[in-house]
Amino acid sequence: MMEEVGKRVVDELYVHLSALDALAHADHRLAIQSALARLPANAAPDVAKLNLRSRRVSLLSYPRFHEEAFPTLAASWAVAPDLATAPVFRSYDASLNPPILHRKELLVKNDHPQREAWVRLTQQAEELGLFSETTTIGFKMNWERLIAQNGYTIDGQVLAPLGNVIPDGEDGDLNAEVGVVQRHLTALHRQALSAPMQLLMRHGFFTLGCTVFDYGCGRGGDITELEAAGINARGWDPYYAPHNTRVPADVVNLGFVINVIEDPAERVYALQSAFALASTVLAVSVMLYPAAPPGRRFGDGFLTSRNTFQKYFSQPELKDYIEHVLHREPHMVGPGIAFIFASESAEQQFAAGRCRTSDVSRRLIALRARRAPQPPTSDSSTRTRALSSPPKQLAAKKPLSERKPKLDRFGRAKPILDVLWRDALELGRIPEVDEVSVDLFQLEAAAGSVGRAWALIRRHYDLSLLEEAAKVRKDDLRLFMAVRAFSKRSNYGQLEKRLQRDVRAFFGSYEAARQAGITLLAQAGSTDEILYACKLAAANGLGWLDDEHSLQLSMGLVDRLPVVLRAYIACGLVLWDSVSEVDMVKIHITSGKLTLLEHYDFDGPIPELKRRVKVNIRKLDYSIFEYGEAHSERSWLFPKSRYQHEDLPNYARQCAIEEQLRVFCCISETEQHRIQLPQITEDLEAKRLQIEGLSLVPSTTIPELDARCGARYTFRDFIECGQTQKSLGIRNVPLRPESYNALQQLAVYIIDPIVDYFGSIELTYGFCSSALAKCIESRIAPKLDQHASCEHNARGQPICARGGAACDFLVRDEDMLEVARWIAQNLPFDRLYFYGSDKPLHVSYSSAPVGEIYHMSVSAVGRLFPRRLEL
Repeated sequence: MMEEVGKRVVDELYVHLSALDALAHADHRLAIQSALARLPANAAPDVAKLNLRSRRVSLLSYPRFHEEAFPTLAASWAVAPDLATAPVFRSYDASLNPPILHRKELLVKNDHPQREAWVRLTQQAEELGLFSETTTIGFKMNWERLIAQNGYTIDGQVLAPLGNVIPDGEDGDLNAEVGVVQRHLTALHRQALSAPMQLLMRHGFFTLGCTVFDYGCGRGGDITELEAAGINARGWDPYYAPHNTRVPADVVNLGFVINVIEDPAERVYALQSAFALASTVLAVSVMLYPAAPPGRRFGDGFLTSRNTFQKYFSQPELKDYIEHVLHREPHMVGPGIAFIFASESAEQQFAAGRCRTSDVSRRLIALRARRAPQPPTSDSSTRTRALSSPPKQLAAKKPLSERKPKLDRFGRAKPILDVLWRDALELGRIPEVDEVSVDLFQLEAAAGSVGRAWALIRRHYDLSLLEEAAKVRKDDLRLFMAVRAFSKRSNYGQLEKRLQRDVRAFFGSYEAARQAGITLLAQAGSTDEILYACKLAAANGLGWLDDEHSLQLSMGLVDRLPVVLRAYIACGLVLWDSVSEVDMVKIHITSGKLTLLEHYDFDGPIPELKRRVKVNIRKLDYSIFEYGEAHSERSWLFPKSRYQHEDLPNYARQCAIEEQLRVFCCISETEQHRIQLPQITEDLEAKRLQIEGLSLVPSTTIPELDARCGARYTFRDFIECGQTQKSLGIRNVPLRPESYNALQQLAVYIIDPIVDYFGSIELTYGFCSSALAKCIESRIAPKLDQHASCEHNARGQPICARGGAACDFLVRDEDMLEVARWIAQNLPFDRLYFYGSDKPLHVSYSSAPVGEIYHMSVSAVGRLFPRRLEL
């Protein structure tokens, strides 16, 4: 008989390829071997994952399967059973949060030389409770964060207490990367700030030392928020703050002001006056046309029932209006929101920033740490230090506390050099002295001079990262030039200082940079270039490739796409001019079109489509399609994770809830793109579940009594089955949603399986309210028997602390002892009371079933007393 090998996770079977011949089922081996035969010659998988339901095989590459405690997935090949479908390749090389593997000892044969060490590692993880919540632990960052929260870290093939590990090398400071993030704005409550203020903050205009003026500040809510964050903010309003002085500022906000001014001449004056105060940027926001404007026509707007005026704009109308009044070209940054720049250099920085890849230094440093070889397990003793006693060779020396550490120049300077190194990676080049974020006096004190600082960096840091950063920034600059050429914006009289330096570093001259942008535009118009780039993006997990027709992805991934796709998307966005509410994009590979998608509550698990904008880049035109409850067509996005990446926040939780919904709502792969959220909600409610955020939680509603409770009964069946209730007609209804949830679980996990096996049963006693309990003459124990389910007494305390729910039932023509024995062997019951072979059986279920069985015997005086029964 073959040994059992492989790890089973629901319908997935994992096995290391070295143990393939040990699989017990020949058809499993054959399916995996057939998939291996279809891979390209350069593929090097280590592990096979077989879906036992669909027969789909995923071949997985874990290059450090034996060296890493929890191996990181490097690549995968998904092989469908259909021979006509080519394997789908996915690389995780550029992922900061790739999938990882647990319990790898289950994937290999029993005689594997490292298996025992891996078994001990798994046991240690279990003892620490790391597997108690499995929703998100399948991804590297989530797993390492959980380990750290428990006070441990991965050290070779063991989990070591954090206090015992001494980080070494450049990568030891990776977790401190968060420290360089400018957090002085975290006091701002984004939801409390108005929409234009949120956009100004998001685009980095609220820097330390800047001044802000709110022109038409109303009650001053934005000013209060900004001042609380330490920003110098002032405001004026003709009604609420008429005596305040209108003063110049770096940033001026004219938020929802011109749309409430009924006099067109005064409207122009307000816009011109606000712009005159701005030294950097003016933000203008208005109300866009609703589907049905309220009120009656008044001038060029509407007068509401409250006698207030509203002038509505369309997006193009607002853009034209601002250009006509200010003779400046606005940047449309959101629905009804525009930035107009008073400073040409600030405008250049803003335009270039929209073409700039984010988090370059963080990603490069983190990826280098991931790719760097881990120290051998045998060396782990040199990286950990016992807290109880020093190493023997130090015994004759002074205690550590009395000796001063000897640090070389690099050791002393490393903290400040790390910051300087990140500055260089962000720029993709060596920064000038006015571009560094470190104090130059501190730098010179630590390193000796700026020149020596760079010499230390060249000696101790991985300069190949700077080369990679330079490639990224060169592409960013090409994109900036391409967008300017496509939008036909006027040339700047002179490039701002940082752009001048970038052009000189990456292209040598402005003309060379301009030509590179034009070449990129030509590439963006090539179907072959777009198709190749889409395939490359999909292979790196950036979007979902639908054959060779389109690539669809989350907007948050756009700046990580190949630059030719970024140029294609940027051209489409130039035409639409509003991106703040776009959360997904779809690149049409052959038609020269781009679809922009906006959803209601995109952070939710199943977002509903709000608006679809199809941009025809070749014809310089677009069409808008509205969706939602107020329109004839509704559409929901599922599965959303398909268009995301494992690096994005909450990706693991999104995957988890999608898998739960597939199971609970029986969603097939062929039907999943057509799901309707109301139907999903209804299906979940039938199982007493509901969606809350990115989780499925017990329902908080009270159902109809005739709603289904399990597969064969209704709630009324469990509530109106008792003899006393029937005879007296007492209203015996649970008042708490938790009681209905418990009855549902009792039906699903206990009663339905009993009926499946024995056939029809008779419910003799179910839910018992306080009112019913008072009328039952025979002896009952509401505090113990769980018939009260999760109801509370008059003091607000649970009637039965055990929770769950219980019922009594009888199977006609069956020995109830045999029924009890079958339940004991097959079902996850909580407590079972046996009264006799021809009497009803009491059974309960709770979320933490204890599986206790009692024989309820009758004493000489006629009292029932329980005795433990072993079945």
